[in-house]
Amino acid sequence: MNRRELILSSAAVGIAMTLPGRSISAATEPAAQPLRGREVLSLNQGWRFFDGDIPFPKVMGHGWTYANAKAGNAQGAAAPGYDDTDWRAGVELPHDFVIEQPLDKDANLSQGYRRRGVAWYRNLLKFEESDRGKAIEIQFEGISTLATVWFNGTQVAHSWSGYSSLYIDVTPFATYGNHYNSLVVRVDADAMQGWWYEGGGIYRNVYVVKRSPVHIVTDGLFAHPVKSETGWQIPVEVTLASIEETTHSARLIVDLKDSSGRIIDNAQGDFAIQPLQQTVARLVLKGMQSPRLWSVESPELYTVTARLEQDAVIVDETRTTCGFRTERFDPDHGFFLNDKPVKLKGVCLHQDHAGVGVAVPAALWDFRLGRLKALGCNAIRCAHNAPAREFLDACDRLGFLVMDENRVFNPAPEHMAELTWMVRRDRNHPSIILWSVFNEEPMQGTEAGYQMVRRMREAVRELDTSRPVTGAMNDGLFTPINVSQTLDVMGFNYQQDSYDAFHRANPKIPITSSEDTSSFSVRGAYASDETKHIKGGYDVEPAGWGETHRAAWKAIAEREFVAGTFVWTGFDYRGEPTPYDWPTNASLFGIMDSCGFEKVPFFIHQAQWVDDRPIVSIAIHWTWPGREGQAIKVMVCANTDEVELKLNGKSLGRQKADRYEMNFYDVPYKPGRLEALGYRAGKVVVRDQVETTGPAVALRLTPDRPRLQADGIDAMPVTIEAVDAKGRRVPDAGHLVTFSTDGLRNLGLGNGDPNSLEADKDKSRSLFHGLAQLIVQSGTGSQTQGVITATAPGLRSAKLSFGLEAAARPLLQVTCPSNQTVENWFRAPAGVSDPMAKPGAGDNNSWQWFRAGTLLPATDRSGQVLCAISFTPFKQVQQSGGVIDFLGLTGRARIYADGQLIATKTDAAPAPLRAQLPPAPGERRLAIVFDVGGGEPFGLNDTIQVVGSDTGSR
Repeated sequence: MNRRELILSSAAVGIAMTLPGRSISAATEPAAQPLRGREVLSLNQGWRFFDGDIPFPKVMGHGWTYANAKAGNAQGAAAPGYDDTDWRAGVELPHDFVIEQPLDKDANLSQGYRRRGVAWYRNLLKFEESDRGKAIEIQFEGISTLATVWFNGTQVAHSWSGYSSLYIDVTPFATYGNHYNSLVVRVDADAMQGWWYEGGGIYRNVYVVKRSPVHIVTDGLFAHPVKSETGWQIPVEVTLASIEETTHSARLIVDLKDSSGRIIDNAQGDFAIQPLQQTVARLVLKGMQSPRLWSVESPELYTVTARLEQDAVIVDETRTTCGFRTERFDPDHGFFLNDKPVKLKGVCLHQDHAGVGVAVPAALWDFRLGRLKALGCNAIRCAHNAPAREFLDACDRLGFLVMDENRVFNPAPEHMAELTWMVRRDRNHPSIILWSVFNEEPMQGTEAGYQMVRRMREAVRELDTSRPVTGAMNDGLFTPINVSQTLDVMGFNYQQDSYDAFHRANPKIPITSSEDTSSFSVRGAYASDETKHIKGGYDVEPAGWGETHRAAWKAIAEREFVAGTFVWTGFDYRGEPTPYDWPTNASLFGIMDSCGFEKVPFFIHQAQWVDDRPIVSIAIHWTWPGREGQAIKVMVCANTDEVELKLNGKSLGRQKADRYEMNFYDVPYKPGRLEALGYRAGKVVVRDQVETTGPAVALRLTPDRPRLQADGIDAMPVTIEAVDAKGRRVPDAGHLVTFSTDGLRNLGLGNGDPNSLEADKDKSRSLFHGLAQLIVQSGTGSQTQGVITATAPGLRSAKLSFGLEAAARPLLQVTCPSNQTVENWFRAPAGVSDPMAKPGAGDNNSWQWFRAGTLLPATDRSGQVLCAISFTPFKQVQQSGGVIDFLGLTGRARIYADGQLIATKTDAAPAPLRAQLPPAPGERRLAIVFDVGGGEPFGLNDTIQVVGSDTGSR
């Protein structure tokens, strides 16, 4: 139900929605043309997951110790042949395992009372023979918090931050054909980096990227337009790399296209790339005299494509969007975009959402940003970490100004690498106007802090000089040496009383509020109840360090030299449940709740920030049984000249609209209709009304948009309401609603109640003040319709059907089910043929490696050659027996298991061989005795796999 009515005869056009609005999703836009010369494959599927830690075995004995120290010999759950058949299978990424945990009173309140801990992920990848020679990279967009990654038993990466990506070159370790590649990730989420809910696990996307041997590296295209006295140009930097054995030349061609696909300019040059080196190629795109500018109101995007050619063949290609815009921060006049003053009307955001935790689908970012657009917000601070790539893409498309923020305040090499990664990844985004290098650090007012920021600022400037560096200070502003003295823009966290003093003392330093307000409220509540951990919504109870939404904005709006605001926060978020503790498990600071439903501050900021259409809102419902005749305080929020409030058609007074403090009326309660009118130039231009509802009789489901794309990725929220007989939302309804879905995935549930102890991953959720939210995602089946059914005791059920549009699905990396490959065979010394023979203690040399895929040379000698391995079969095989599949075996041979003959190969020609492995517990000794002679080669052409008897060969 949209209760807001715009008077169509007015000059302004627009509607302020009470239900979550949404801009067009990236998922609904035409798919970009595939990149030539490379494959980008999703690795979000096929994962097996274990919740908990698996200690590494204690290494004992010289032989084991020797082997443990070698590449490819990872132990325990990191080992390629580890038995993970009893792990949870079919886990799809993004995945936040912490949101799946029950709320626990004994867990950390700052992290939302969720148990964190350690978890493991495993996957098996298959690369084709045609992939041999390519540069293969695995990209983890985000793992929370610390992570170690093994590939084929070799430790290949550590992640020291839950917010940075990992780009892992696995080319040296990869195997092809029937050789499966094991990928293992151990995640330590006990290692917290924030004091808010951070989630845990592989919570962002994972990709496999296959490139030509000569190629463009990840994040290797930098193309950010700049304006000089002679006009616009784009200095383009492209980082080239090669895994070839010798130096190769390639031609780099870059072109610029507008949003219609028309080529505006291009440039090219020839470059030499040395083996295993990187080369930064520089070109300049010129001639753009009057490009369409990127702005908040009209976020015009262009595309720069870089392609690499060898012998006139495209061997690699990448592209980025960019925007033509200028920015500057003036110490007296604030922020300018395209030489026009723009007051930053911003919010701070954490990255969790109801139902999904931090594993936020891309389309949900569009929803959240759409809600902020409806609010009148034009700027976002990423608090306090680098955001998801999809978030910044959406900010570019929708027109938001972004403060991109670093997490760890530390110029040590590993953390400096996190900062420079963020800048390299994000520097093409026109939405980004500030690089923030820290937040509220105790060393901010010291010489040590000053020296740390100096180094971090210079690291940013080496990569991008077009945007200023800032930091969020909450103390030390006036100490003799402090970090503000090395910042390009000074960021104030609170310290509202110091704006004027700092400006007088530092007249040449531009300033902005980087964080302010911190005012408590709960959606649907209008009076505080400490026993129930409820804060009333009328913006009268800020935190001791903060201010009300009204006062904080007034202090900024009245000071031209303050560039703008970043309100803490746009949405409620899990963790940091100030000012309460258990059972409160989420913050109360949001302008909206954790689902994106409006709280009273939403209407306050609409009145303060929206200039392009008239706004009037009644910030309260009108259903108060038992309070007849009692005075109810009513807040009216408006950006018009005047407001008038009417009850059942009778005027309660006309007031001058106050966009800072809002307008209040004390209204004796009488059931009926409360109506607010907004006037401009003496004429009514906008109305709002609320009505007294009857009892709830039915449920209603409202999707965020009419259809989803059937690509297995697209997602959206669905609003659930309890309504009365006239279809009006009942504001005090709290029914438990149960959901079923057909053709859709239920990603999670929420209701915006900061005190709720209900599970996010479930089929049922209670309404909170009449509302709840279900997040659904399309499947990958052939269905053309999604169906949601909602039921609740005593209410008429609701059924919602909507279309699932055919859509291109992402290209997938081939993955495999749990599979045991028997590797690391050894060949015995000449004369040893006993199938139970083993090397002597401390003997690391007389037995030689015997690897699959390499045949031993022909010999004229006749005799026997023993090759053997000790391995522990998977539990199912130990219990029921299994099958040993030699996918390719050359030579005449006998196969033994624990000294017992189980198969014979009498033909020397290459051929597969299958043998039955009897059940037995523990470690087994598998041996091949080749009968060599007549100049015939022998060996293992392919892999050896062991599977359960009932599964057959994989």
